[in-house]
Amino acid sequence: MLTVFHPRRDAPARTRASSGFTLIEILVVVSLVAGLTVILMMSMNGGMNGLRLRSEAKTIASELRRARSQAISTGTVQAFRIVPEDRTWTGARGRKGEIPKPLVVTFTGVRQVIERDGEGVILFFEDGASTGGRVQLRHERAALNVDVAWLTGEVSLHRGEATAR
Repeated sequence: MLTVFHPRRDAPARTRASSGFTLIEILVVVSLVAGLTVILMMSMNGGMNGLRLRSEAKTIASELRRARSQAISTGTVQAFRIVPEDRTWTGARGRKGEIPKPLVVTFTGVRQVIERDGEGVILFFEDGASTGGRVQLRHERAALNVDVAWLTGEVSLHRGEATAR
């Protein structure tokens, strides 16, 4: 007698609970992988202070671009002011911000437009040009420069050398 085994009909019936993974098991694994990824990325990128450095540099670059756009669209000179010692800045339309404590701030710009000691000013003109300048943010050995070109008013963000002042 010849017996033929048919996998679908002759296999033992499996219950739903024993096949596959439960939603809770999948969520636990995904959470562990996400947590380990965050820890790894923070250790590679300088931790929370590295994140603060990048975030604040992007914010300042954005505010400088906003001041330039306001100058072009309204036809009036716009100023971006920064006080490195107080860790504060004021942008177009009175927008204000503070720079987190662990970051060191340095301003380099044209002396003739500075109204008060210890304050840095970048002016943006109606045609998009500016007085130019640099805001450097640094933490330990990491530094980011926010540069403003005087001729075009273009704002750029790039890594810099952490110079002590």
